[in-house]
Amino acid sequence: MTLPDGTQLNETDVEWLPPAQGTVFALGLNYADHASELEFKAPEEPLVFLKAANTLTGHRQVSVRPAGVDYMHYEAELVAVIGKTARHVSREQAMEYVAGYTLCNDYAIRDYLENYYRPNLRVKSRDGLTPIGPYIVDRDDIGDPHRLQLSTYINGELRQRGTTADMIFDIPYLISYLSEFMTLQPGDMIATGTPKGLADVQPGDEVVVEIEGIGRLVNHIISEHDYQESLR
Repeated sequence: MTLPDGTQLNETDVEWLPPAQGTVFALGLNYADHASELEFKAPEEPLVFLKAANTLTGHRQVSVRPAGVDYMHYEAELVAVIGKTARHVSREQAMEYVAGYTLCNDYAIRDYLENYYRPNLRVKSRDGLTPIGPYIVDRDDIGDPHRLQLSTYINGELRQRGTTADMIFDIPYLISYLSEFMTLQPGDMIATGTPKGLADVQPGDEVVVEIEGIGRLVNHIISEHDYQESLR
């Protein structure tokens, strides 16, 4: 990357922060193959939950696997970033309200999932378990966000691959749906769900999620013990 004064930096020379601030709307079971993988039926309308600011972290940061859990998995997701205030937006006009796209890795602590009506707090709302970024790609630089390949690698090994073409509810539908009963603000983000291909991650793992045309998001898993030691 190049600073305004012309200085060249490697991506490891800087601290990456989440590229947007705002409410994060996350989609559960928005890919039929993922719903089947979890032995749930696909939802008939969007299954949406909110993610608080404490969950977000940046590119090349660490995420903590809590002590004593049995299963923690990644979720590669395309994120649509809202660019202007949206209320009662039609499906036909919805894409005009998108500023751009980024990606996230929405880790889940699967131990506490009871059913898809109650997936959220202990499963999805841990500190720093949603790496997001590295940056926002302008909407006009992506020809069709619904035809992008998603991939996840653990320590360089491909473990998840899918396409945004398989989303049950696409981005225009989601913007129209949400804006019908609430106002979306610039900087709000819609994380659109993940395809099948889950695997457990352990301390020491490097997890990389990629979406073609959007970018590559790197994250490292550490233990709760090591994280607490780093704070001393």
